[in-house]
Amino acid sequence: MSDKVLICGSVAFDTIAVFEGHFKDHILADNIQSLSVSFFVPTMRKEYGGCAGNIAYNLQLLGGSPVPVGTVGSDAADYIVYMQQLGIDTSMVRVLADMYTPQCFITTDLDNNQIASFHPGAMTRSAENDITGHNAAWAIVAPDAKEGMFAHARRLHAQGIPFVFDLGQAMPLFSGDDINEMLQLAQIFTANDYEASVVEQRTGRKMADIAQGMRAIVVTQGAAGAILYTEGSQTHIPPVAATEVVDPTGCGDAHRAGLLYGLTQNWGLADACRLANVMGSFKIASRGPQNHRPTRAEIGLALNHHYGVDLLA
Repeated sequence: MSDKVLICGSVAFDTIAVFEGHFKDHILADNIQSLSVSFFVPTMRKEYGGCAGNIAYNLQLLGGSPVPVGTVGSDAADYIVYMQQLGIDTSMVRVLADMYTPQCFITTDLDNNQIASFHPGAMTRSAENDITGHNAAWAIVAPDAKEGMFAHARRLHAQGIPFVFDLGQAMPLFSGDDINEMLQLAQIFTANDYEASVVEQRTGRKMADIAQGMRAIVVTQGAAGAILYTEGSQTHIPPVAATEVVDPTGCGDAHRAGLLYGLTQNWGLADACRLANVMGSFKIASRGPQNHRPTRAEIGLALNHHYGVDLLA
């Protein structure tokens, strides 16, 4: 049986610049109606990112078989080579020569305030990246263009491939009816506690009620761990304390990768969530979404140390 995971979502660049000052000293409330400011940013870095890219990276660390499904521009040649060098199957990363790769431009100041701009680029045509006929043990529909998320979800459902629905940053695009349709197609729903509260508000249903019609719901709670909802029960998954807290960017994606690995290995859901917490703890101790480098053995030791689970031997 295939252990491949189709990871549908964005493949993007994150460009982060640091302004060595304070925005509040340059953005004056009395003159905001005619705003014109510029910032000198001596420090800048460009990161490989996007939900599909980040999840694939973390799943590869675990020894899984990720297949990212995303649309990029001709400027993504280095990103594709990078993934291939890691051993990631890039056959479903579609290159659109007349568009740019999705990119997020972030400027932060010394107070960690952020000014960000996002260019969706090739992501707007992600629905055209047809996964029909591709076999997989599991899939995930992660944040992407709304049309692409629905297209992937309907195709996966039609083929009988179970998938995780991760609403994440796409939440502003989805109405209550949209969310309900996606929940009917998916087997597992994942969200952080804030996203879960918005879903409850928009659908008029509590997480425990939604879980009645699904295999599971996983709600992450940051430093408090996670809650696993299955039909008729709730299980608290204790957190893994990070060695240090450096950067939360990409922690949710690392968590999803751990969950997906456990699912492909037919682990119990609680153990899959425990591995997910471990992956999040490794990520948060590193700056950027794909710069942590734990070995599979180190991940296994952490899983055993924190939870007494010895499944990555």
